[in-house]
Amino acid sequence: MTLFSRSHRQTGSQVTSNVMTMTTSASVPTESEGAIRGGTVTDRLVDANGRYAAEFTDPGMDARPVLHVAVVACMDARLDLHAALGLELGDCHTIRNAGGVVTDDVIRSLTISQRKLGTRSIVLIHHTGCGLEAITEDFRTELEMEVGQRPAWAVEAFRDVDQDVRQSMQRVRTSPFLLHTDDVRGFVFDVKTGLLREVDPA
Repeated sequence: MTLFSRSHRQTGSQVTSNVMTMTTSASVPTESEGAIRGGTVTDRLVDANGRYAAEFTDPGMDARPVLHVAVVACMDARLDLHAALGLELGDCHTIRNAGGVVTDDVIRSLTISQRKLGTRSIVLIHHTGCGLEAITEDFRTELEMEVGQRPAWAVEAFRDVDQDVRQSMQRVRTSPFLLHTDDVRGFVFDVKTGLLREVDPA
């Protein structure tokens, strides 16, 4: 399923995409594979950025997304949104958090995205096997017991991913701060197949 068509029409400069493979501390490459001896994951990221910057050319893009769309999705490391949606650099705004839930801070980002940077469409993406399905609001109590202070934020845990997508769509559509709520669609990304399944808002 292709949600968006490519629409970059730049002259004078070509936008290229560099792919970087990263490892966590649980899977650190050997010295022969180019690991930084004694370095941290962040050290490797900074080192990779140096190589990236050495070949970087300013694409001359505006801050406004080319496709006038904002994508709200989970922070799960298995979601490669640009690849999954056929997006290129500069196409969209991407807003990510635990669960891809529409919270007050997501509304804040969407409001700025629409009112100051010209987006009109909103795509919401949850996914199968989300970590928020495995915890409850008791997590806040556990934190309070550990650190002596109860978080002001809600965990936003859920059991029914489709229903949570519907709730997120409803939060967007009823926000008084958003200018454009007629093109809001929600999906569940299957981490096993890579396919999006649209959720009926009804």
